[in-house]
Amino acid sequence: MWVDAYIRRCRTAGAFVSISRRGDDSAGAIFIECLHGDGVDLYGPRMREDGGRGFERIMEAVPGFQVAERIEREARFDGDLWLVTVEDREGRVFLMDDEIE
Repeated sequence: MWVDAYIRRCRTAGAFVSISRRGDDSAGAIFIECLHGDGVDLYGPRMREDGGRGFERIMEAVPGFQVAERIEREARFDGDLWLVTVEDREGRVFLMDDEIE
C-alpha cells in the first residue's frame, strides 16, 4: 500500500517511476533508487523512534551497476525486498521531510 501511494506522489510531480523489484505484499524492506544527471542515489530503510517508515541515503551519485550490486547483496538477506526506481533530472525522490534523514 505504501509503494502504491509513493508511486502516485512521484507521478503527480511529473517523474517517471516504476517497480524494479517487487517484494512480498506484506513484508520486505523498501529501497528507492533515483536516476538523475549525476548518477544514481540509493535510499534504504532506517528505524525511526516513533515506529514510522523512514529512509536514509546510502549511496549518492554512483554508477547504476554499484546500486545493482548493493541490491543483490541486500536481496540475499531479504528476498522480499522492493526496489522502486524514480527518474528525475533534478534528483528529487519525493519523500516527505519526516521520512528522510
